[in-house]
Amino acid sequence: MGSDFQTIPVIDIGPLVEKIDDPKMTNDAEMREVIRMLDKACKDAGFFYVKGHGIPDSLVKEVRDITHKFFGLSCEDKLKIKMRPASGYRGYQRIGENITKGKPDMHEAIDCYRAIDPGTYGTLGKPLEGSNLWPDYPSHFKELMEEYICLLRDLSRKIMRGIALALGGTADAFEGQVAGDPFWVMRLIGYPVSSNIPETQRTDTGCGAHTDYGLLTLVNQDDDIHALEVRNRSGEWICAVPIPGTFVCNIGDMLKIWSNGLYESTLHRVVNNSPKYRVSVAFFYEPNFDTCIEPADFCKQKTGGIAKYEKSIYGEHLVQKGRPYEATSKILCGI
Repeated sequence: MGSDFQTIPVIDIGPLVEKIDDPKMTNDAEMREVIRMLDKACKDAGFFYVKGHGIPDSLVKEVRDITHKFFGLSCEDKLKIKMRPASGYRGYQRIGENITKGKPDMHEAIDCYRAIDPGTYGTLGKPLEGSNLWPDYPSHFKELMEEYICLLRDLSRKIMRGIALALGGTADAFEGQVAGDPFWVMRLIGYPVSSNIPETQRTDTGCGAHTDYGLLTLVNQDDDIHALEVRNRSGEWICAVPIPGTFVCNIGDMLKIWSNGLYESTLHRVVNNSPKYRVSVAFFYEPNFDTCIEPADFCKQKTGGIAKYEKSIYGEHLVQKGRPYEATSKILCGI
């Protein structure tokens, strides 16, 4: 799908947030309009802003502010939570350690995943077994991030219920054995000013062009820096200009498969040409770690009855695309 969009739509999801768990919500005209807008945005751009999401602006800003504080620490202090195999490849990555399509990305990050206890998913989940690493400073970092993750996880669930209805399924079509026990990933990403990076180590992008591999991404980006770019069908790069009070949302590869191509995951990249350090906090809402991903029957009915994609296990896709067992070759996501 996709289109030659020139702007990214803004959707007020207030009615959805308020009513999506009400069994009678599909009779509500405001709800039906939000669902229509979600469907159009997913088909046309694969990206959209959401406002009316119910997450306090003060919390959203505090998450960015405390992330700025962490990246302002000395390298020695940041490396106290360095990403290691023993933590399931959670923790801090230095500038240039994240690789997208063979090129180092000019960003640093903290990678967080839903905790996986040893043996939970057998050999499938072994590379990611572990718990998140949180810095001692700022002192309330862990508590703030865990509160934020809890709220973003519930918000993502509600948006996915709206997307399920937009595709013609029931509100809970992507719950239960599909994403009723969702995995999640959060990346706290810092994009330095280019002139502060030695010339021999620079590349042209903060994060190279990629699609996300999960279901739904919610991005909390600095309000005053234009860096996130989205490619339309004609190959033009459209800036996802920060809009205070919103999250930038985009759909991922798993939703492309489940929708049987009705919705496409869209290429995007980050180019920080600003004279200021940029922070972006990206929350990735995923399927159950061990679920089988295949086109949904109600989506195949709209696309000729034939599955366009083969079955795959989400955890296998994550490990193969993200390669979490080789920290210097990861192509997770940066936005």
